[in-house]
Amino acid sequence: MSTLIQPYGGKLVNLYASEAEQASIKQSSTDYISWDLSHRQICDLELLLNGGFSPLTGFMGEADYNSVVKDMRLADGTLWTIPITLDVNEDFAKKISKDQTIALRDQEGVLIATLTVSDVWKPNKSLEAEKVFGADDLAHPAVYFLHNQAGDYYIGGTLKGVEEPGHYDYRHLRDTPAALRAKFEKLGWRKIVAFQTRNPMHRAHQELTFRAAQQAEANLLINPVVGMTKPGDIDHYSRVRCYQHVLDQYPAQTTALSLLPLAMRMAGPREAVWHAIIRRNHGCTHFIVGRDHAGPGKNSQGEDFYGPYDAQDLVKQFQEELQIEMVPFEAMVYVKERSEYRPLSQVEKDETVLNISGTEFRRRLQEGLDIPEWFSYAQVVAELRKTHPPKHKQGVTLFFTGLSGAGKSTIANAVMVKLLELGGRPVTLLDGDLVRKHLSSELGFSKEHRNLNVERIGYVASEITKNGGFAICAPIAPYAATRRNVRELVSAVGGFLEIYISTPIDVCEQRDRKGLYAKARAGIIKTFTGISDPYEAPEKPEIEINTSECSPEEAAQRILLKMESLGFIK
Repeated sequence: MSTLIQPYGGKLVNLYASEAEQASIKQSSTDYISWDLSHRQICDLELLLNGGFSPLTGFMGEADYNSVVKDMRLADGTLWTIPITLDVNEDFAKKISKDQTIALRDQEGVLIATLTVSDVWKPNKSLEAEKVFGADDLAHPAVYFLHNQAGDYYIGGTLKGVEEPGHYDYRHLRDTPAALRAKFEKLGWRKIVAFQTRNPMHRAHQELTFRAAQQAEANLLINPVVGMTKPGDIDHYSRVRCYQHVLDQYPAQTTALSLLPLAMRMAGPREAVWHAIIRRNHGCTHFIVGRDHAGPGKNSQGEDFYGPYDAQDLVKQFQEELQIEMVPFEAMVYVKERSEYRPLSQVEKDETVLNISGTEFRRRLQEGLDIPEWFSYAQVVAELRKTHPPKHKQGVTLFFTGLSGAGKSTIANAVMVKLLELGGRPVTLLDGDLVRKHLSSELGFSKEHRNLNVERIGYVASEITKNGGFAICAPIAPYAATRRNVRELVSAVGGFLEIYISTPIDVCEQRDRKGLYAKARAGIIKTFTGISDPYEAPEKPEIEINTSECSPEEAAQRILLKMESLGFIK
């Protein structure tokens, strides 16, 4: 197969307008309706514009979208496995029509591209989840994103690029497909095997990639994703520093590092095919597909979403069309008696396998425990310890939720005082009423405004947590999806404990000093949580407390003991 593969890939799409046309577009852009791009949309747009998503010429229209969802092909039959769509809210969708040109701007308002609209439609998201991700299961991060964060409408159309999305980090490592092809040609690299990763590289990864390059008789491109990955993954700044250390472990002039601004979907087999197409566009001739490639973990039933080698099977199915050769690899394990890594199938029955799972590795980091040299390089561990200190040195968010009058504020104040007594880290209380007064005074009590209020609290809490402090939040936060968004935001930078104050509503009514429940039952207050508006109780909070059964002092003590058991205080 490899003899049929042409180096540096096929024809690349370039969607950037000429300099003269860019100047004209910028001059007239104030006449266009603008859409501010999300992080994921910026990642997709960058790879559309520079040809990383060749042969796509824009965000997919409805016909291409439907064909990709159902058959893993564009409407013209070209192999493509992941929908690339511009999702927008209903209000924006109603403002635009076919053949209209809209401006696409980054989060700073900079004009990145224009899109000439071909389609506007409301997709069947449940069908998309079933077909693309294998299940309409909210435990899958991309399915959750689809239902709870993505807009309800999609816009398709052709693009004209005006300006490259801005990056201030690692600029020398950010290669466009054309630049990477040119680099390979200049270096005389005729066979290039790409390695996809969203995690730090340890000794097993180095051994796997080294063997893969040897097997293919190719140079190695370490091509990590630095766009969106799975919530909770290690930040790309820390990972890139780790990759730079690992480069020293390969023979000189055999290996290169280049960053890919991709927004992963964690779609397993379909994603592996997509990754292969993208690497072919970047000039690679071979692509490593390992165990559970782009797998998101466990589903709602506690089982893996995809089989361990489903991705390899699907890539193999499309091998001829892909025009990039898969290098399949199984899990690499450390064999104690040999003092080396071996493929799992090559381990003898009487040999001892040593292994540390990703979960166990993170636990050791969080608790400041030893990480053996056979597992990772000392420089890599040192880098990760800088940005991932032990739990007792991390910031933590305590997120209280419960009905009005449940006792959230009382307990939150008690916990705040206890933490101030302990000292060592700054403590900030973000009480629901105080936040409404100082951060959200213009908001009402519609579902949209309640969510926005909680998201503001989550953002402030994440900044406090990121900087090593305790953030104590005490809103009602009635909606599960919004609480999950806050959890993901905070968990990326520190600890997060959801504390459900489950005091029964009749007790809450008895305590109601403001008479809010009475007004709600009389219809004076139209949307009141627990009466005329739902409260979605947490399913798996870290702590649940019914204040009708304990005092504030006892509740605060339970929370401190939980924090101690989890390692957040000593």
